[in-house]
Amino acid sequence: QVQLVESGGGLVQAGGSLRLSCAASVNIFSINAMGWYRQAPGQQRELVATITKGGSTNYANSVKGRFTITRDNAKNTVYLQMNSLKPEDTAVYYCNLRIVTSRVDYWGKGTLVTVSS
Repeated sequence: QVQLVESGGGLVQAGGSLRLSCAASVNIFSINAMGWYRQAPGQQRELVATITKGGSTNYANSVKGRFTITRDNAKNTVYLQMNSLKPEDTAVYYCNLRIVTSRVDYWGKGTLVTVSS
């Protein structure tokens, strides 16, 4: 069973930075798709960033130029570096792992990021 554990969330002032980590219980070397999603209060969960095994990345328009997703397969960990944070970035951030063959998604329990103005 795949387990994902997010960490690194917290309270930060606007303009500050945070680095989120997602530790997987399985070897992610062969896992193609990893990503981060977020859900703000009263809003739908939205994609923040994804990264493939080959290093291809995609970002939501709202975070382009500010967030960077990376993966360290040796550590079975995916990171999300968040810079120039804005109050609208406030949300619970979830790590995602997709098993391509079965199209099954696994989710972490989330880590809360709060950006104050």
